[in-house]
Amino acid sequence: MNIRSTLIALAVSLGAAGAHAQANNVNLGVAIPAATHSFTAGIVFWANQAKKDLEKAHPGLKVTVKTASGAPEQANQLQDLVTATKINTLVIFPFESAALTKPVAQVKAKGVYVTVVDRGLTDESAQDAYVSGDNTAFGRIPAEYLAKALNGKGNVVALRGIPTTIDNERMDAFTAVMKNHPDIKILDAKHGNWNRDDAFKVMQDYLTRFKQIDAVWAADDDMAVGVLKAIEQAKRRDIKVVFGGAGMKSMIKTLMDGKNPLIQANVSYSPKFIYDAIKLTAEARIKGEKLPPKTIIPSVLITKENAKDFYFPDSPF
Repeated sequence: MNIRSTLIALAVSLGAAGAHAQANNVNLGVAIPAATHSFTAGIVFWANQAKKDLEKAHPGLKVTVKTASGAPEQANQLQDLVTATKINTLVIFPFESAALTKPVAQVKAKGVYVTVVDRGLTDESAQDAYVSGDNTAFGRIPAEYLAKALNGKGNVVALRGIPTTIDNERMDAFTAVMKNHPDIKILDAKHGNWNRDDAFKVMQDYLTRFKQIDAVWAADDDMAVGVLKAIEQAKRRDIKVVFGGAGMKSMIKTLMDGKNPLIQANVSYSPKFIYDAIKLTAEARIKGEKLPPKTIIPSVLITKENAKDFYFPDSPF
């Protein structure tokens, strides 16, 4: 090999080494909702577990976890992560979709690699990757179950979550199934904000306004807890099924034990996907790689027969 060839080879080698070193210098920020209810408590738990495991496995990796109690606080935290913490990678579980789209886009415009988790943005160009559970299945599976449980006839009320893209996906999937059952009437669908107290108030309103309710779809197990409390206080006997979702451990235990006849099934949607999203993102960036534009984690029907496979007693959710 002549001197020129040797110098070229050395330059290529040094360039590759420099690129690898730069890729290993990953400063990852995690922006998530605070533990305002059981599901987000699970999100916080798994995010911090990811920080612990990944920093131990990758000494050059820095992970900073920020929790926010609302969209404005989360938007401010994004600015702090960029200017003060100087992140080059972001994994965000947006508190709300529309309100966080512009702040996330501004972070991405500064060269930060962005993975959005679960609650999608209203403009996908503001992200590099998206990781979520299957929100279409999350709405479709309860609708199919309730339609069968009611023999295609009856009155249903629904409780939606916080106004987000995933809430829209779930509701659209639910109503799409019910359109195939013209004898099932959706009496109303209000936002319970994935919150027990809010869901309790919404269900109280439903119970006051509607004298015959055959089934309730509470699109989250925390909301289902509030719904059950309202039904119990009102001493209503017309409701046959309350279908929650996401596999909260107390609901899964109730399902396993058969303690409440209103709880007959559930649908999987574990908060552990935040751990998976952080891990996938960190390891891809360490290698200097990118994630696929979209990664969807399947949701499946949980019944008494398979409930033990979805029961995690040590989890906060």
